[in-house]
Amino acid sequence: MKKIILLFCLCLNGMLLYGNDPDYLQRQIDYVDTALQSNSGNKMTLQAFRDLPLDAVQLSTLLSILPTKNDPDFQIVELIRVLFYSEGAYDNEILPVLEDIPFWLNEGDTTRTYWSENHMIMWTSSEWLLHERYGWPIDNSVYQRLIHYLELKLEYGFYEFFSSVYFPYTLSGLLNLYEFAEDPMVKDLAKQVAQRLLKDILKPTTDLGVYYPAAGRNYPEKYNSAYGQNHNSLIYLLTGLGDVPTKASHAGAFLATSTLPVDEVINSWTPNEDTLIYVGHSLESSFAIHSEMTPTDRLIFQWSAGGYAHPDIVQETFQMLTDSSLWDHKDWEILNPLSIFPPENAPTVAENLNALSYSTGLSGHDVRIFKNKSVALMSVPELWKGKVGFQQWPFAATVGTTPVYTASGEVPLNWGDRDRNIENTHLPHVEQQSNLALIMYRPDTIPDLLDAFTDGMFENKNVALFWKEEDYDEIVENGNWILGRQNENYVAVRRSCTEMINTWWACETNEGQAWVIMVGNSTMYGSFTNFQDIISLSEFSEDWYFDPATSQSVYHAEINIDTFSVEYAWGVDSLLTNIQTPIQAATIIDIYPNPMHDFITLDLDAIINQLVKIRVFNTLGEEIYYEPADFIYTSLKTIKTSNWQTGMYTIIIESEEKKYYQKLIKF
Repeated sequence: MKKIILLFCLCLNGMLLYGNDPDYLQRQIDYVDTALQSNSGNKMTLQAFRDLPLDAVQLSTLLSILPTKNDPDFQIVELIRVLFYSEGAYDNEILPVLEDIPFWLNEGDTTRTYWSENHMIMWTSSEWLLHERYGWPIDNSVYQRLIHYLELKLEYGFYEFFSSVYFPYTLSGLLNLYEFAEDPMVKDLAKQVAQRLLKDILKPTTDLGVYYPAAGRNYPEKYNSAYGQNHNSLIYLLTGLGDVPTKASHAGAFLATSTLPVDEVINSWTPNEDTLIYVGHSLESSFAIHSEMTPTDRLIFQWSAGGYAHPDIVQETFQMLTDSSLWDHKDWEILNPLSIFPPENAPTVAENLNALSYSTGLSGHDVRIFKNKSVALMSVPELWKGKVGFQQWPFAATVGTTPVYTASGEVPLNWGDRDRNIENTHLPHVEQQSNLALIMYRPDTIPDLLDAFTDGMFENKNVALFWKEEDYDEIVENGNWILGRQNENYVAVRRSCTEMINTWWACETNEGQAWVIMVGNSTMYGSFTNFQDIISLSEFSEDWYFDPATSQSVYHAEINIDTFSVEYAWGVDSLLTNIQTPIQAATIIDIYPNPMHDFITLDLDAIINQLVKIRVFNTLGEEIYYEPADFIYTSLKTIKTSNWQTGMYTIIIESEEKKYYQKLIKF
């Protein structure tokens, strides 16, 4: 009887007070029923919600490992829900454990993460709700941080945009605030931000309930299967699209027990989309946006937007890591070798390592979304092209229930063995027009300093195609083109080459390469045969040239298909202005030591017996060293650098045939 009354109240609240669609309310009830009958899944919050006894062994095990667990906030938000639903039944078990866990940045912490978008709201919402309900003491920055976070997301959206890995956990913190917060401003803001997040989720979702987005941060496993994942529960609950979940996911358990009004969210979904949106804000504007925060919180908000090592922020980052003894934290492992540099030298180091430092940024990007029923194409055009990629996902195509995308770096036999944190050793530029995209790769030069402290992890420049042959009903090859059909959904990929590495279509990158992807379906093109005919008439071209007007080496590619024409000219700045010869990284010339102090030595064996001109420029573009091409070097050349100021430099070596450049650092 109690269960019936509880369900009746949920429906009554949803229909009368919040206006939620009856079909949605029924999916919530069915979801909880099914999940509670399952032998797996996230059932603890559902048990508390239905006023059922919690699994005592599961709760005891969780509480025993929570104090030393990496990122326990994923479970803490669930425990918050248990505390509020169970009306004190488990307070004596849960609260003593939570009291011993720090909820914000603390000295010497090497495991917990507080500074990415999803973690920030899970930690801060939990601390605020514990304060409201149990009188936990907090400092003034908690409320300020919470309101700033909510207002920031409402105005600018999410830094971890379209992330199927992270947005479900961001949602959990927001839904806890909406359901349980006593402060009316917090409650209302949480409602609006949660609704915005759910609308974002539905924007790339196809009519099959499939979600393969371009994203600020994501993992390869999110593109392995169309259903059965954390985010699929949210999509199903909202729309009824996709497979019916058989167990509760983390986020599904939250939404299935929520009274959040979602009619407007549900009505926002459409089967067709062709739009360009802007996510976040620029780094420059962030200094004003976060100016009212405490120094610690201001920096953490910058970090949450990916600004960890950007030259404009990195001095504060180094200072924080040093002051708080965080250099040994798991999240800073890749930067740990740089801890030898004092904070005041960090901007120079970051500028020298710009192939790595700039591309950590997530905010301030255009996102192109195309969707037609069961096919989709989504991209972030200028996502730090050429530089090292982290968890960014620059583009993805959807064909029915299968994804198609390319990725740079080592090509393992098992695609799942790719590094989930460095998913691209160099990011592409993607030029998209509706359902057609040109994907170009042109790797930045990796400085010796970066290569040394990362053990060459960015040396591999291969580009591979994620293509699940078993997912297609029909596959056709035509020269560099490979086409696939799944039911009435089509995709065509123009590969940069027709070679394979470890069973995957993959091409080695020297200077650069270009790929093309086009999606379609029977509604757009009729038969698969007609789609093939259109692709067979396509025209593709690529060329390299030096532009004397801009002093750039330019890589240009163009694709013409049907009524579409997409092209892009990728120029790389050169400090030389008058000589129209190709310029390339000085990989064949050994320059050492780098970093340098009193001198550098140039090993010119590769261009022996040629006239060589040598020029060195500082970061302002000023020439601080010049040696004319009036002498033939036989092997080694040493340059005194003891009188150079600390900082970053560019050396240009011009032979009779080519020009070479390399970044140098003086300390």
